[in-house]
Order: sequence, then C-alpha cells, then structure tokens
Amino acid sequence: MVFSSLLFLFRFLPLTLLAYYLVPGKLRNLVLFIASLIFYAWGEPVYVVLILFSTLVDYTTGRIAGYYREQGQLKRARLAVFASAFINLALLAFFKYADFFLQTIQSVCAVKMPVLNLALPIGISFYTFQTMSYTIDVYRGDAEVQKNLITFGAYVSLFPQLIAGPIVRYKSVAGQLDSRKESIGQFYDGIIRFTAGMGKKVLIANQIGAVWNEIASIGTDNLTTAAAWMGAAAFTLQIYFDFSGYSDMAIGLGAMFGFSFPENFRYPYEARTITDFWRRWHISLGVWFREYVYIPLGGNQKGVFRQMVNITIVWFLTGLWHGAYWNFVLWGIYYGILLVLEKFVLLRVLQKIPAWCGHIYTILCTLAGMSLFAYQDMADGSSYMRALLFQGEAGLLNQQTAYLALSNAGLFLIAAVGATSAAKRFVLGKCLAGDTNTKAAVRDAAGIVYTAGILAACLAMLVNSSYNPFLYFRF
Repeated sequence: MVFSSLLFLFRFLPLTLLAYYLVPGKLRNLVLFIASLIFYAWGEPVYVVLILFSTLVDYTTGRIAGYYREQGQLKRARLAVFASAFINLALLAFFKYADFFLQTIQSVCAVKMPVLNLALPIGISFYTFQTMSYTIDVYRGDAEVQKNLITFGAYVSLFPQLIAGPIVRYKSVAGQLDSRKESIGQFYDGIIRFTAGMGKKVLIANQIGAVWNEIASIGTDNLTTAAAWMGAAAFTLQIYFDFSGYSDMAIGLGAMFGFSFPENFRYPYEARTITDFWRRWHISLGVWFREYVYIPLGGNQKGVFRQMVNITIVWFLTGLWHGAYWNFVLWGIYYGILLVLEKFVLLRVLQKIPAWCGHIYTILCTLAGMSLFAYQDMADGSSYMRALLFQGEAGLLNQQTAYLALSNAGLFLIAAVGATSAAKRFVLGKCLAGDTNTKAAVRDAAGIVYTAGILAACLAMLVNSSYNPFLYFRF
C-alpha cells in the first residue's frame, strides 16, 4: 500500500484517523501500532513477523543496555549494543544481500551456487537503522530507556515513515511518543504538507518518470547523446520528486497524528557543491551515517589520511545501503571520491568561481551519478555512460530525440522550477506581502484553494492512470 493510492486515501487513512481520535490519549500509541502492522501486512503479511522480531530484539537489548549503564557496567552494556547491531545487520544482510554475495562468489570463483530469490521486506533498510539507533543512544546516555513495549513498537512500525523514511532517530521523538499534544493547527498543516507531497509524487514524478521509461525503452545501444542526457535529467527529477514527495507525505501524516518529523530534503538542486548537495538530499540518512559510522570511526580527528578513509567507508556503505547491486556500490564510491576531492582540493576553487558555475558543476556531477544509479545491469550502465560521454553508436541527435525533447519541454520546465525554492520565495515575497492579518487571511485562503486543487488533480490522475510506482521500495 502506497500513500498515493485510492485505497490508502479513502479507506486506510480515514479509518485510522477516526480510531486514533476516538480513543483516549493513553491508547493512541496502541492504535498506531496496530494500524501500522496492518499497513505493513497489506503488502507482505509474512514479514510482519520480522518487524515484530526486530522490535522485541531492540526493546530487550535497550532495556539491558540501559540497566547495565545505570549500574556502571559499561562492558556488559556494550555487549547489548553489539547484540542489537549483530542481529539487525544479520537480518538485513540475509534478506537484502544474500543473493548479491552468492552471485558475486559465483562470478569470482566460477562456481555454481543456487540463489535464494528472497523478496525484500519493505522498509527493512529504514527500520533497521531506526531500531539500532535506539539501543546505541540508550548506551550513550542520549536517550531514556523505553519501558512500554507498545510505545516502542509504535516507534519502530510507525506507518507514516516506515517504508521510506525520513529515518527518525528515537531520541528525536522520544518525548512525542510518551506525551504529544495534537492540535487543529498542526493537523491542518499536516494536510497541506501531505497534499504538497502527493502533488510532487503524482503530478510531477509519475509524469516525468514516464518520460524516463520511454527513453530507457529505446535501449542503451540505440541512445543518442542528447537522449542520454535527457534521460539522466528525467530520472534525476523523477527520483527527487518521488522521494521528496514521499518524505513530505510522511511528515504531513506525522503532523496529523501529533508528531514532528525531521526534514529530509532542502532543495538539493540549489547546491553549489556536491558537499552541499548531500547536506540537502536525504538528510536523515546523512545524519545517521555521520552519527553512527563516521564519528565513531574517528571522523576528522585522526589526521587527513584517516579522514579520507572514513569518508570512503561511509560512502561505500551508503551505496550498499541503497541496494544489493554493484552499480550502487560504484555510485557510493563515485560520490565518496567527489567529496574527498572537494574537501581537499576543489572547494577552494569552487568558492572563488561565480555561483552559476558551481550550480552547473553540481548538476552535471549529479546527472552522471544518477546515471550510475539507474542501471543495475553493469553492461547497460556502461553503454549508457558511453552515450553520455559522446561515445554512443547512435550519434548526437536524431528525430526521435528531438520529438521527445519538444513534446516534454513544458514538463521539464515545471519540474526544474519546482525543484528549487523559486516558487516558494515568490509566494512569500509577493503574494503574501502586506500587514500580518492580511498575510494570515491570504495564506489560509490560498492554502485551502491550493490543497483542494492539488488533491483534485491528483485524484483525477490516480483514477485514470495505472502508473504509480514508488522508486524507494527497491532500496
């Protein structure tokens, strides 16, 4: 079940909200826990057992770590953290990476080994990181032990951000889990944020994703260079609007239930460097790797060489986190190399050149990176990269490419503008100018009209179209 589906919008969400607000406050976490398990089981009923097992493991290891920490027995507390990390990562490795490792061994050793062909449990990459962060934060003293199993279960399985984030660390929502105060204003803001995210997903991501599918269907050997760059732009915009739209929907849903989730995107295509880009893109994942991998490895405190190694490790793991294919590993290494080059060489140059040059550099690097991301088959990926680099067999441009470019120019323009803060700045700077009362009245009226219009357009699209993918289900 995805948020941008009629089933979710007209059945699951209304019934869950009704049940949530009808029960007393002390039972609301139970409602969320049950609803979240139903949401998860809708697509994969078997794997509900897995998420319940992860919940029990980290609830138990968290209690143990907290107990021994209070007793001053830190070695035993560390054993609880190790047990949590080992079990969680073992489950992730088995379900997500077993076939990848088996296929790699087959290729390297030239031996036949049967693969398991396991279905990937939806959201396992996200909730594994969340549950691990809880036990680690308890051990560090950054979070209190959660003694209520239902409350902890609601945190792990919370359906608004279960399958695609943002990755919510326990310490950032601990207070909200135990005592939050829902309000009409927060609920209203949640509806607007959810609708904005659905607009990104349905009206832009799905449409430009169809363009990418059309270009990909041509075949990498038959792509012109112009088509390859257009495809890279289409895929890059699709994955941004798809993922950031889903994050907006998650944040909006959280607000409807009284939660405040962290932002996950901050206009990454306005960045002037790749370093800044990754401070704006999938922010919660970057924070997680910084807090639980980069800093524990020593960060930048153990010399230049060690810092370079630490950055490389983090980005190798970031690539692997996204998927069990070598293209994701190469994608991570590609960004790791770029970030190391920027940190020690390029930033001094980028700070001196005009801003627009930095933007172009960042966009070109991102388009190349997303091209690596798009093809799991390395042969197809290599052919696509050759087309990007003017080495394809189909030449620079042909009639089909020109037709695709002209017929989708308006969509690309809307997507390009929508990926920046230009529209938001225009509304805030022009449309809402005036005294405070006027601003509030205009904002409220505009919010209602905007929400109704976007919702109507999205519903029309969903009713008439069967194309409604969500890319991060794969990761």
